[in-house]
Amino acid sequence: MQKHFELTMDQNKNLGLQSESDFEEYKRMFLETNVILLTVTAFVSTLHTLFEMLAFKNDIQFWQGRDSMEGLSVKSLYMSLVMSIIIFMYLFENDTSLMIIAPQGFGILLDIWKLKQASQFQRTETFPYFKLQDSESYLKSKTKELDEDAMKYMSYAMFPMILCYTVYSLFYKEHKGWYSFILNTLVGVIYVFGFIQMTPQLYINYRLKSVEHMPQKTLFYRFLNTIIDDLFSFIITMPTMHRISCFRDDVIFVIYLYQRYQYKVDKTRGMYADQDAIKEAAAKELTEKAEEPKSIEAGTESNKEAESNKDTAVDESVESKKDK
Repeated sequence: MQKHFELTMDQNKNLGLQSESDFEEYKRMFLETNVILLTVTAFVSTLHTLFEMLAFKNDIQFWQGRDSMEGLSVKSLYMSLVMSIIIFMYLFENDTSLMIIAPQGFGILLDIWKLKQASQFQRTETFPYFKLQDSESYLKSKTKELDEDAMKYMSYAMFPMILCYTVYSLFYKEHKGWYSFILNTLVGVIYVFGFIQMTPQLYINYRLKSVEHMPQKTLFYRFLNTIIDDLFSFIITMPTMHRISCFRDDVIFVIYLYQRYQYKVDKTRGMYADQDAIKEAAAKELTEKAEEPKSIEAGTESNKEAESNKDTAVDESVESKKDK
């Protein structure tokens, strides 16, 4: 068993799936963690992987079939991408477990793809040789106005907080260099004030009095994973700021659940209805329009037949009068 375990470790190391720090982390977990807690963690880790896959699957399905950006915050997508890149760089610099880094890296690719789905991609002649423009449905809807208002109000609180945290980090924390100082400061701002990322979307939900436009299944699986992350935060080695962010996400999802409870789902509102329902209604409308000429033609033929019968009746009446 020991030989087989060593062989598996060597193969994972050669493939780049694990490093020496990961092996040390495994030993620390087995030696320092309570047996019951370790057993529970081993069980829920399987659930975490399953929920993460289901969340990614439903998120991709939601954005893949999205025809309208009404009710969704595009600004939050840009903010999420920038934050994900900064966090990935921070985790990589601090030799965090591959179990934490890998989903973060995949999340960056997913954020880029979602931005491409939500915006119009255009090529340019200057660097970076492309640009993203807001979709037509987003520009014409009330969502764009609400999104900009939310970002404006959020900036009033965000920039002073960034400035204060930067001064605090400069005077009271040690850094390896300027790169480390900038990276740690940005990550600190994200982890401490990261709740601002969802603020525009929560504001839009509040103004529209609806959450029907959001990916319900994806958020449900993400909420389950945040609960598991809370457990992992006591077991797996990770930066303290990242550990704090696990509990911060819980607060965001609680607010979303409250909004979902307050704003009852109304399937009759076409603006927020499921995309499948919208497509079915459109198909039904096209079918009715296609059947209209046939009904008109049928009505014309029946009118001609009635006129013909009327003429025949008149002729018969005239003939009968002549006979009399």
